[in-house]
Amino acid sequence: MIDTNDPCFVFGLDLDSKGGGTSIKSDELNQAWVHIDYSHPSAARFLDSLDIQEIVVQSLTQPDTRPRTVKFKEGVLVFIRGINLNPGADPEDMVSLRMWIEANRLITVRQRKLLSIQDINADLLVGKGPENIPDLVIAIIAKVTDRISGYVEGIEDQLVQLEVAVQPVNMSCSRSQISTLRSEIASVRRYLGPQRDALDTLYTYAINSMPEKCAYQLREQMDRMTRYLEDLDLVRERTSVLQEEVMNISMAQQNTRMYVLSIVSLIFLPMTFVTGVFGMNVGGLPGLEDPTAFVIVVATMLFISIAVIAVLKVKRWF
Repeated sequence: MIDTNDPCFVFGLDLDSKGGGTSIKSDELNQAWVHIDYSHPSAARFLDSLDIQEIVVQSLTQPDTRPRTVKFKEGVLVFIRGINLNPGADPEDMVSLRMWIEANRLITVRQRKLLSIQDINADLLVGKGPENIPDLVIAIIAKVTDRISGYVEGIEDQLVQLEVAVQPVNMSCSRSQISTLRSEIASVRRYLGPQRDALDTLYTYAINSMPEKCAYQLREQMDRMTRYLEDLDLVRERTSVLQEEVMNISMAQQNTRMYVLSIVSLIFLPMTFVTGVFGMNVGGLPGLEDPTAFVIVVATMLFISIAVIAVLKVKRWF
């Protein structure tokens, strides 16, 4: 018997095979979808009440998971990750969704809200959702993949803006943004790679256990996931190139500054030498009693400086 008052129970629907769903009223769970929150201590007991074997219950309620698909005699266990679009959350902190798929029922388990699940639930309540369990599984995967698609497109847009905005006057900001973007890509790709493999395994299962149309649709979702992985790899390579460009611009700026400082130092070096010699507090320095000595020394320093500048111009040092 399903206890809909259990704190781990989120919602449950009986599919009417016409795209609609009603709140669960039967304990037979034929063409039914049950969605629960595994963070509650009662989750394992609730799953046991649905006649799910213990090893599957343990997998559905374990704290940390990675995307994968495991086939059993009674059904198939699927772990996937969705983009975290909850308010105040980081998108790269992906939300885990666990699915236990049987011929006539689907059990989904989560800890944090997943907007894809809420969308499908809303579609079923208005009669515009999947008609059966295989279609429901495909719809969930498609919704999750759609949001991954939107996220990847957003990442590409951020990169384009960075490529346009990279200017020598704002190098520190650009370096920080590029590093943040690369870190975000690495965090998301960590799950999308295994998720593609999980969908591949599920596709193999679907060939023999689901309608041909569902298997084809699942294959399409797997191909989409592969394409998004390739897009992320390309973005990662582009960020590497952009980071190198930023470093090159920064190095060029430093070299230019050091060059200017070197030229200035070279011009004033003879003047520094002359002032150093005539600034010694020792007897015998020429011109101590000559009122024109200061003018002569200054003129000599100017002449030497002009001569140095002329030599640098001839040698095309600047």
